[in-house]
Amino acid sequence: MYKIQTFNQISDKGLSRFPHQAYQVGADVANPDAILVRSNQLTREQLHPMLKAVARAGAGTNNIPVEDYTKAGVVVFNSPGANANAVKELLLCGLLLASRSVLPAINWINQQSPSTSRADLNQLMEHHKKNFKGCELAGKTIGVVGLGAIGALVADIAIQLGMKVLGYDPALSVEAAWRLANQVEKQENLTSLIARADYVSLHLPVLENTRNLIDRKIINYFKTGAVLLNYSRDALVDDNALLDGLNSGRLSCYVTDFPTPALLGHPKAILLPHIGASTDEAEDNCAVMAVDQLRDFLENGNIRNSVNFPNLQLERSSATRLAIVNQNVPGMLGQILSILADREINVMDMLNKSRGDIAYNLIDIEAEATEETLAEIRAINHVIKVWSV
Repeated sequence: MYKIQTFNQISDKGLSRFPHQAYQVGADVANPDAILVRSNQLTREQLHPMLKAVARAGAGTNNIPVEDYTKAGVVVFNSPGANANAVKELLLCGLLLASRSVLPAINWINQQSPSTSRADLNQLMEHHKKNFKGCELAGKTIGVVGLGAIGALVADIAIQLGMKVLGYDPALSVEAAWRLANQVEKQENLTSLIARADYVSLHLPVLENTRNLIDRKIINYFKTGAVLLNYSRDALVDDNALLDGLNSGRLSCYVTDFPTPALLGHPKAILLPHIGASTDEAEDNCAVMAVDQLRDFLENGNIRNSVNFPNLQLERSSATRLAIVNQNVPGMLGQILSILADREINVMDMLNKSRGDIAYNLIDIEAEATEETLAEIRAINHVIKVWSV
């Protein structure tokens, strides 16, 4: 029986994919094999010897101390792309709000007295509508920074709106490149993109090299009156630099799904309370993806969409499979195979991959692995976790 501890409200469409006869699932499950979480902040306290994986029903993993979990041999999954359409649609809303003075116009009309006659109201609207004049998106240039699942969808919808699309992603994968429309003009650096764009949209994770990516130096490259959209994370933008840009007129508007206290009430900021993935469809998609990945890992040892372990899939060639996590140092695989050979255990198939300081092995063996065999492998220096799948 696999044990899954849940945090937050997880979509029933995802939870229903755990077979009841093989999984115990709930918020009160103790010593779980895996954790399923949305936005709840996890800590080191959740780490225990039985824990093998954490699945985040969403893309970001800032609420998980990934480095600590990696050292403990715990695989951390996310659900990239599952909420991409929801974020894309909200970003389109942000583009329109920033371009057409929609919010000021709504606020103004709702401030008029209900006792105003229809004729007087029509006259008022004709007189004041010039205050809400905006601009069209067609013919404008948008720079998309980060061309993953969401960035690619944003580029597509911008093309459909008649916009010119510039793209920049220093870590663009081959898979992501295939998703991009050929109309996207890829840029060699961030500054060249920003200098040409009327709108700049951020779609990057928070890493050491992306934290405060939009700083005072970068702000000065924006075209005067440009719009910055941030539907990724607040830490990508330096608040002080942003406020300087807004107050000086370098930026005409900042649209974000990640507000900070410094921006509250600013007349040039459109702030949304982190609702980019808050749709029934996105929550269902994220939960389904997270559960499917957890099941494949717990039942077969396969890894898809991990943020800290290598992706690894191996078709089963035997009933017994060993999953082994070790530090990525030379000679480990030889020591493991030597133990199996000494016990006359035939290896049917195997796959080994590494990522940074971590290595992960799947080994299909002909005979069942005894607890003594697992303990002997576990005792090898630099081995972190061993279990039979």
